[in-house]
Amino acid sequence: MRIIQMTLDENLVKAVDRVSKQLNTSRSAFTRKALREALARHSREQLERKHRQGYARHPVSVDEFSVWEREQAWGEE
Repeated sequence: MRIIQMTLDENLVKAVDRVSKQLNTSRSAFTRKALREALARHSREQLERKHRQGYARHPVSVDEFSVWEREQAWGEE
């Protein structure tokens, strides 16, 4: 691991310390987890944005998926 230095608002540090204590973890572990979750969320948002842009450029045609309707299994009918 690498040690880094960060500047945070005093209220944020207090809140992190309070929650870290409640979760029985360290400030560093709490922060690592929060950063990993933020990075995962950012990645997911970027993929969703690309997905929306792709469909905006190439919208689904009316009958694009109709060929698969016969293949759907709806259980006992």
